[in-house]
Amino acid sequence: MNSELIYAFRVTRLPLLDVDGSPVGRIDDVVIVPPLANQAPRVIGFVAAQQRRRFFLPAGRVGSLDHTGIRLRSGNVDIGAFKLRTGEILASTLVNRPVGDKIVSDLALRPTIGKGDSWEVATVALANRGPRLRRRTSSMVGWHEVPELFGVNAPGSKLAAQIAQFRDLHPMDVANTVLALTAAERLEITDAMDDDTLADMLEELPEGEQLRIIDELDVDRAAHVLEEMWPDDAADLLAEMPSAQRDRLLEHMDLEDAIPLRRLLRYDGHTAGGLMTTAAIIVTPVTTVAQALAQLRDPELPPALAAQVFVANPPSATPTGTYLGTVGFQRLLREPPGTPMSDCLTMEEQQADVWVDTHLPDVQVAERLAAYNLLAVAVCDGAHRLVGAVTVDDVLDRTLPDDWRQRSRIARSR
Repeated sequence: MNSELIYAFRVTRLPLLDVDGSPVGRIDDVVIVPPLANQAPRVIGFVAAQQRRRFFLPAGRVGSLDHTGIRLRSGNVDIGAFKLRTGEILASTLVNRPVGDKIVSDLALRPTIGKGDSWEVATVALANRGPRLRRRTSSMVGWHEVPELFGVNAPGSKLAAQIAQFRDLHPMDVANTVLALTAAERLEITDAMDDDTLADMLEELPEGEQLRIIDELDVDRAAHVLEEMWPDDAADLLAEMPSAQRDRLLEHMDLEDAIPLRRLLRYDGHTAGGLMTTAAIIVTPVTTVAQALAQLRDPELPPALAAQVFVANPPSATPTGTYLGTVGFQRLLREPPGTPMSDCLTMEEQQADVWVDTHLPDVQVAERLAAYNLLAVAVCDGAHRLVGAVTVDDVLDRTLPDDWRQRSRIARSR
């Protein structure tokens, strides 16, 4: 896209194109975050629609934006239902907003200087009041001349703007931002976060900070945040709590989420059972390659868990039936879509398959992962049922010094 202005009203009429230029949906709206530190309001993404589903398209996934449409940079997008988050503004909600004796008719966007995949609000188009069909733009003003449109100086506007900026940050960067705040600011911002964002951030914080934040939440919200965390991270956090607090939170959680956490809490934290997660992708022998790949496409799945599927006899929820073996992502890509997983488990692969016992010490789990160059390893109980998987990041988190997060934060700030 060149440096010319592009208008939000026109963007919302554009098709969404894949990397080859084929239409895959349409653009319905533009998502804007309020200005921070005198910077212009920033476009963090778009609301796109595919059939009847509306989903968020991050600005970073846009390869080009011009009069032909918005073309994706690469690959697929997460089409989970769009939900407006704290501090975010839809361009459509600003149109027809009164400004003195005029109304907003459009927003002019421009590329952010020095950022090829980012846009910001440059000017606001104003029109005279009157019947909709007779409205014409009568003037253009800079966004800073109408700051009230973007919530500037409104109560809580700075907080809302800061939270809105978190959408396109990695959870580690969110955690580092929050750690740099005062205790009062930290409490204010975590109170305003949605539960998903808070759960993602907690997973990146030292356990002491996790406990301080959880202690400030009411029991219902704390239980829901734990439900949103990955099972191994939630279990680690629960294990650090006094037993009374832990039991109360488990009682307030949905049974479906509480049961695997109670099971994880039975294991010594320095064993494979204490390191493992129950959220691995588990399929049965009759599952097809296409079905397995569909599960691996989940954008919320960590890379280490998306590197393979574990095959076991039913049930496919842990603890499973007899564990049969592991099939790597690359092997799945080489097989026809209709191939059953049983055919992917060749005798050679079954003999070479690696798994660990729940009671194996964490150091030996790390050695096993390193010896076989694995991103994740199956964990089985005495009956050879699959009960979870240990990923390489779990092992790194356990074996690195306790203050590694703090030292990493300091190094990144230099």
